[in-house]
Amino acid sequence: MVVGACSQWPEAPRAAFQTRGNLNMQLRKMMLVLTALGAMSGLMAGCGDDSTSPGACTSNDECGESEICHPTAQVCVQTCNSGSDCPSTAKTCAPLGGTSTTSICQCSTDVLCNGGTDSESTGLVCSDLDNVCVTACTSNAECTGDRTCNVSTGQCEEGDTQPTSCSGEGRSTCAHGQICSSGTCSAPPAPTCQNYNEFPNKADLGTTGPIIYKVDFVSATTEGTPGTFCASSSAPKRLRIRVSAYSATPFPQTSAELSDFFYILTNGGRQNAPVSSSSGNYTVSGTNRDQAQITVSLCVAADSRTNSSGFYFKDGNFACFQSNY
Repeated sequence: MVVGACSQWPEAPRAAFQTRGNLNMQLRKMMLVLTALGAMSGLMAGCGDDSTSPGACTSNDECGESEICHPTAQVCVQTCNSGSDCPSTAKTCAPLGGTSTTSICQCSTDVLCNGGTDSESTGLVCSDLDNVCVTACTSNAECTGDRTCNVSTGQCEEGDTQPTSCSGEGRSTCAHGQICSSGTCSAPPAPTCQNYNEFPNKADLGTTGPIIYKVDFVSATTEGTPGTFCASSSAPKRLRIRVSAYSATPFPQTSAELSDFFYILTNGGRQNAPVSSSSGNYTVSGTNRDQAQITVSLCVAADSRTNSSGFYFKDGNFACFQSNY
């Protein structure tokens, strides 16, 4: 049958045509919805937090797995073995400095700290003192230690660099991380012993934790009998070493509560520092329990005449000590 231009479709073909038309319409609508969703997801992907502000910190625990808390800038910084480990904002891998041998990613320009030339951010500066990206300061209160803020540059600058006089020992009137030595505030002696050289966890060290300011030989006596501290016949000699330290937070009341205090062997191995619970081995003083004298007991061979040991608190300095007895 020939159908003219104005003729009516038979019912069955017309129904099939309408069904196909409805399907096509539904497909077009679905494509429009998917296109819209794709555009929205792309838009949302571009709406993330583009802040490059470094994370403030006071200890390594507040930083990521491959980061440490910079001891003076007090921001989390990336550790590295080479420049390829570093982000585009801080491309140089260099030693942290001081007594630390840890290398960190260091910046070179304010522009890179803020994300490069395509970024409109200006809130960060590359610290002239620490070579890490920090938030530009607007007042002295935003700088660490005795540093002062240069509001025109946003840089925290070094304050009085002359040695501060002090009296006594320990922290005295010095900044945290320093010790009073011969009437002058100074950094603790740099560790040079084999214990330190072989120690693999140098990232655990710092200047914000308890600071060891003195280590003394106490005694070396032979025990080796049941019930004594050094009961083993292979290591019957008990070597006592007194470690003196100060802390910004109170030391615990008893040695049993003492944590994150370590003894380092000559091979770099780490142990919890062994402290006897008997009277006189743990003494805390100061109005805020900020001073501690801790006697560590080591069991050594009967013919032992000398011992090299290392001690540190987490986020504190490393102290080497050579005992001769």
